Amino acid sequence: MRLADAIEDFLSYLRIERGRAQLTLDSYTRELSAYRAFLAERGIDSIDDISRADISAYETDLVKRGFAPSTVKHRLSAVKGLHRFLAREGICDANPAANVPMPKSPQRLPDVLSIGQINALLGQAFPLTAAGLRDKAILEVLYGSGLRVSECCGLNRDDCLLDEGYLRIRGKGGKERIAPIAGTALGALSDYLDEGRRELANPKRPNAAVFLNARGGRLTRQSVHAIVTRAGLAIGIKDLHPHTLRHSFATHLLEGGADLRAIQEMLGHSDISTTQIYTHVDRSHIREEYLHAHPRA
Repeated sequence: MRLADAIEDFLSYLRIERGRAQLTLDSYTRELSAYRAFLAERGIDSIDDISRADISAYETDLVKRGFAPSTVKHRLSAVKGLHRFLAREGICDANPAANVPMPKSPQRLPDVLSIGQINALLGQAFPLTAAGLRDKAILEVLYGSGLRVSECCGLNRDDCLLDEGYLRIRGKGGKERIAPIAGTALGALSDYLDEGRRELANPKRPNAAVFLNARGGRLTRQSVHAIVTRAGLAIGIKDLHPHTLRHSFATHLLEGGADLRAIQEMLGHSDISTTQIYTHVDRSHIREEYLHAHPRA
């Protein structure tokens, strides 16, 4: 079978049987297209001609071209997924990627704001306009409920169970979870829904989205990123990213004594090992407190 056809079969499997999101499918398409182009340069077009040495050579080529370890790992993971699928379905006799080791990527601690920075960010004066109420609500919800930016943009009106203090979130892979919302985040979202959203809504083109743009359409991830960056700059923080608010949410919960399993559930992590990164952040916080407070440190 031609490699191009094998890739199409794999992508169809991910889309139809595994129900992967379009963003995930787009990522696999890009990564496997790059893999196919590399093999084409080596004169390989059929899946039966691919060897373990070819896959190792692809990994080496990615490293030589200066890709970050995490990127190399991500691309090799796509390649391994393809060959695992082909072997499992009996499309090819063997899996040449089975014994190719995954590269180890250095553990990078996430960027986290201090509680003082969070208070300055969320306590700044926002314009008393529909857009101002919206922007404040976005920042409060990202930090107050620990949402991914895509989850924030994907919120619909009927996902806001504010009387119960919950948001219904559609996370990665179409998985749903319930995220708590309370305090200033609940107040800011309620104010926006009661007063700001109706001004942004377009009666001629109704939209179920919570966060709307000036034309009444659903706000994009790029727009949310711009809103967060602008709010960060207002208090002297450069290049503030929405994910930093999610990291800060998890870290501050852990520092406050929240259970790691509860944080895992709130973040929507399928594996506890993903959440455990925040235990390292927490230890860093403890060390900083020690160095600051101990007279002989």
